[in-house]
Amino acid sequence: MEVNLSRRSGVEIRVAAPPSKSLTHRALVAAALADGVSEILRPLASEDTTLTSQGLRALGVAVEANGDGLSVRGCGGRFQTRGPVTLDLRNSGTSLRLLAGVATLSTFPVTLTGSARMQERPVGPLGDAIAALGGEVGYTVRPGYPPITVRGPARGGAAVIRGDISSQFVSSLLMAAPCWEDGLDLTLIPPLVSVSYLDLTAAVMRSFGVEIMREGEHFSVSPGVYRRRIYAVEGDWSSASYFFAIGAVCGGRVVVENLDPASLQGDRLFVEALEMMGASVRYGEDGIVLESNGDLDGIEADMAAAPDTVQTLAAVAAFARGPTRITGIAHLRYKESDRIAAIERVLGSVGARVVVEEDAVTITPGPLHGATVDPENDHRTAMSAAVIGLGAGGVRVTGAGCVDKSFPQFWNVLQEAGLL
Repeated sequence: MEVNLSRRSGVEIRVAAPPSKSLTHRALVAAALADGVSEILRPLASEDTTLTSQGLRALGVAVEANGDGLSVRGCGGRFQTRGPVTLDLRNSGTSLRLLAGVATLSTFPVTLTGSARMQERPVGPLGDAIAALGGEVGYTVRPGYPPITVRGPARGGAAVIRGDISSQFVSSLLMAAPCWEDGLDLTLIPPLVSVSYLDLTAAVMRSFGVEIMREGEHFSVSPGVYRRRIYAVEGDWSSASYFFAIGAVCGGRVVVENLDPASLQGDRLFVEALEMMGASVRYGEDGIVLESNGDLDGIEADMAAAPDTVQTLAAVAAFARGPTRITGIAHLRYKESDRIAAIERVLGSVGARVVVEEDAVTITPGPLHGATVDPENDHRTAMSAAVIGLGAGGVRVTGAGCVDKSFPQFWNVLQEAGLL
């Protein structure tokens, strides 16, 4: 699939944010471990969340469509697998990492694998922690990387894990912890990245009746049982960021509905960055309203708590007056692609100057021109390229169907808004 984007100005967009991918994943896992049937209302239907559902089904959990939601019959904290299981989770890092932790609740080995890129993404710190907690861990090809085989039962207890590669390692352990005999006392080695996602994990766990205690870099979860419940998934600030960015760059007015202004999602901070650049943001009863005349200033922003909007902000930065420096991003090298390299490659191809440091990137605007962008199967690269294309014109995105990973309707929404 290819998409061609022309320059637009004075846009007028009203759109509903799709359901949160992060919260859908976590609600599926908590419901799968609960003590009865839970209903998940308005879950995100995407490639990634489908892979999590399929993985849970392979582990013996019934996950069924129920109107516009999902009905999940929980296993009560112990998977009833009847033999070894292999889960091909393709390019969904969230699915693989969350399910690696809960695989300790199976007495048969569970092998988790994925795409060629997935097999380049490290899981060693998570595997080491699972082993320290009593689970059995092995690697089929390369130590510390998928395919990874996990077998329980883990007993839980105390463990230490690095906090600078992926918060999903931590979320994986936290979500499995109530089902372990000794619970979990987990210490994170700073620096910590994507901490806001740990807040989301804790909030979902509490919604399903499990308490989690935190003091600084220390987390504690007592043995317990997830309780069945009805859980409604809120809108996704990460997906909404592209529409706010289009409004900021092209000028005009954008209204995004289905967003919680008080959300724990870290990517909620993205609109604050746009305000710093010169856009106007209002939290109205009918949605979040961004207005812009297209005149933007470069800023310095720490995006460690909002990693999924770094590429979106970098795209906006290419249209600002003066350079923008984005920090707190080193861990983006371990995503669906090396997203720091993607920023350098994509923005460089349209005429911006990009300087990369270990934990930062500086974008200096230049005369922008069209280009062909290959997102290399990374949904966020594709959607941030849409921002560049609508601001500069003449941008062709190849392999554009990769947005199915998180936002299958993205291009349709742009088309309905008259932007394609």
